[in-house]
Amino acid sequence: MTSDVVHVEIPGNRDDVLKILKRTGISGVPVIKNKKIVGIITRKDLLRKPEETQLGLLMTAKPVSIGPDADIRQAARLLVEHRIRRLPVVEDGHLLGLLSVSDLIHAIAQMKIKDEIKTTYTSQSFALWEETPLPVVGRVMEISGVDAIPILDAENRLQGIISERDLIRNSSIEDSVGVSDFSNGTDDDEWTWESIRDNHTISFGISKVQLPNRPVKLAMVKNVVAVPHNAEVSECALKMRRARVDQLPVINGDKQLVAMLYDRELIRALCKEGSE
Repeated sequence: MTSDVVHVEIPGNRDDVLKILKRTGISGVPVIKNKKIVGIITRKDLLRKPEETQLGLLMTAKPVSIGPDADIRQAARLLVEHRIRRLPVVEDGHLLGLLSVSDLIHAIAQMKIKDEIKTTYTSQSFALWEETPLPVVGRVMEISGVDAIPILDAENRLQGIISERDLIRNSSIEDSVGVSDFSNGTDDDEWTWESIRDNHTISFGISKVQLPNRPVKLAMVKNVVAVPHNAEVSECALKMRRARVDQLPVINGDKQLVAMLYDRELIRALCKEGSE
């Protein structure tokens, strides 16, 4: 686990969370109240609720956690079962550390697991055109539930990868003013007291996490590390670790994209190891 955990406290500010995610590249932070963990805020939370500023409404409350003496295979099962990327390591409600999918990938890289990834760990994928606007990419990512999408050029060649991390890195806070109309919709003469009383508006501020309207090719990662479908589990984990990525495109003999390998799927190897 990581012992020196970056975290935020309630009461707190969403903008501070965004700054932390941009600066560190991590995917989420624990939320602490009265020295005890009460939730987790992730990149997905910020992108799904762009106008929400309160940490208590952004976070996932009562996150799945694990004890400090648990086995990493138990941790892998929890991460796979709950489809999450991090486990707070907790004792008596106090946060001791954080165990992430990336930490388990590091462990797999050292275990020399020879299983080929083939169809066991890979996922069917789709791709987007390199001129697709970033707001559309963000919406597609939200609807599909994927963490990263391959990007192709007009000749169907793989040009890059866009991930949630890249979206957060390119996002900004946009402040605007909204107006609510509380008119009752009557047809009274506009100069009567009833019309003056019943027709009024309220202005309020809106603070929103915004993606710029520019093509995805300007935000994607271009130096893509790919693997063949017969690559071995620990070999792929080592490539992920060295390239500091959460996913690898899987290519065929003609170097065409055929699937994606996500770190959250690769840690299933630990579940399999534990059952043998």
